[in-house]
Amino acid sequence: MSEAVKKIAVVQGMQGAVVQDLFRVLAARWQGCARLAGVIAEDHGLPGRACSAGYLRSLASGERFAIFQDLGPGSAGCHLAGDGALAAAAAVRRDIATGCDLVLLSKFGKLEANGGGLRDAFGAAIEAQVPVLTSVSPAQLAAWKAFAAPLFTVVPADADRIDAWRRSVRPPNAPHAPEPATAGA
Repeated sequence: MSEAVKKIAVVQGMQGAVVQDLFRVLAARWQGCARLAGVIAEDHGLPGRACSAGYLRSLASGERFAIFQDLGPGSAGCHLAGDGALAAAAAVRRDIATGCDLVLLSKFGKLEANGGGLRDAFGAAIEAQVPVLTSVSPAQLAAWKAFAAPLFTVVPADADRIDAWRRSVRPPNAPHAPEPATAGA
């Protein structure tokens, strides 16, 4: 490999909900062999809402942070609740400070592009030189590149390829993750 392994992997190629499901599968797979920090997006589960933003769930504590303001059924608008994302970022920064092997952050989106949301958590992981797995909202790709280039690589939304990246950035003395029973599991 001629290029050095990048410590930030951006998963692309699938819809956000599919990527978050993949992140949940991978986090469950890695829990026993890696100290994980970060947050994964969860749906709010409310019917008749235009806004898909819901919660961020901490991988370390299980705490949920609301990142939406419920405007009621039938509402055509979506209002992100930046305070919830900032609280999630603060929790992730604390988890990074206590030590971790990998930071999984649901995505770099509108809030992060505008300097809020999980942006401080991304910065803390980069500063601590901890590998980061994330996704980037296509609409915020230019802001992401301005923030993180040239520190990242793009990885397809494929568990085996993401596992290969994680192994490539794993500290030398870290235990290996168990191999999945089947590629689709």
